[in-house]
Amino acid sequence: MEGLTISVGILAVLIFVALAFDFMNGFHDGANSISTIVATGVLTPKQAVLFAAFFNFAALWVFQLKVAATIGKGTVDPAFVDYYVIFGALCGALIWNFITWYYGIPSSSSHALIGGLVGATIAKAGGLAPVIWSGFGKILVFIVVSPFVGFMLGGLLMVLVAWLFRKKTPAQVRRWFNYAQIFTSGAYSLAHGGNDAQKTIGIIWLLLITAGAATTDVATLPDWVIYACYLSIAWGTYLGGWRIVKTMGTKITKLNSVSGSCASMGGALSLGLATLGGVPVSTTHTITGAIAGAGAAHNMKRVRWDISINLAIAWVLTIPASGLIAAVFWWLGTWFL
Repeated sequence: MEGLTISVGILAVLIFVALAFDFMNGFHDGANSISTIVATGVLTPKQAVLFAAFFNFAALWVFQLKVAATIGKGTVDPAFVDYYVIFGALCGALIWNFITWYYGIPSSSSHALIGGLVGATIAKAGGLAPVIWSGFGKILVFIVVSPFVGFMLGGLLMVLVAWLFRKKTPAQVRRWFNYAQIFTSGAYSLAHGGNDAQKTIGIIWLLLITAGAATTDVATLPDWVIYACYLSIAWGTYLGGWRIVKTMGTKITKLNSVSGSCASMGGALSLGLATLGGVPVSTTHTITGAIAGAGAAHNMKRVRWDISINLAIAWVLTIPASGLIAAVFWWLGTWFL
């Protein structure tokens, strides 16, 4: 390939690592898509992961690449990014994802990737000059905003449902929401795929820009990058992250088909609005907030607030921890790549 600033071999390796992260993103965060519907018994785990993976991929035809643009050119100055930075960012995100998956902590794959990118770039520049605060600052703000919005929407939907079905028997409500939960879970999986797959698209786009194979015009982004990223996250979701399903589906609050439906729809609405606005939010944060909100609207005492606080601590640590790991791998990459 003429005009490349790095070798084809190194470019291929880094794209492979990026797709590996995308796969791990689905494996790690796929539990968010299926936890409510599995916890309530509406679908079996095998049915749920196939269902979620299908909608993860279908998001390709629904959402524009606004989130990819934020990652690719709105977080750090592309002029400071080289393949060492991309290598460090991906390694930082992958390792943090693996650590949190191993311990069953539903942390944010999105913020791990962003933290890795910022950490590796700062390590190279030796300071904060490359950080685009208008984009990165928005991401930091949404660490707080997205779970709060999910909490409010999950809670409001529970209140609305209670009022609309106040004259129905519990058996009638349960029967109706067994079907409704399939719809709401599909909506969440669609929004999950639309937001999270684009983060890896943005990283590969940034890599191609630095390699001289693309420009900041989205029209120069090859279609195979988009399809490969959506396919990778869908495949990761299909294989599933069962350690995290237990935390999301049973430890925060006890879900039924009604609260599970409200939680999924609250998370789907939060994610969908963020994706349409080009904000790379955490799917983990939004669904956790929605689950807690649905549980709190039903009964405040049913929510394990201690678990929620522990999760919030992990969320705050994700960006600095993945950034530190990424800085180390940036340094290692300059020696071995």
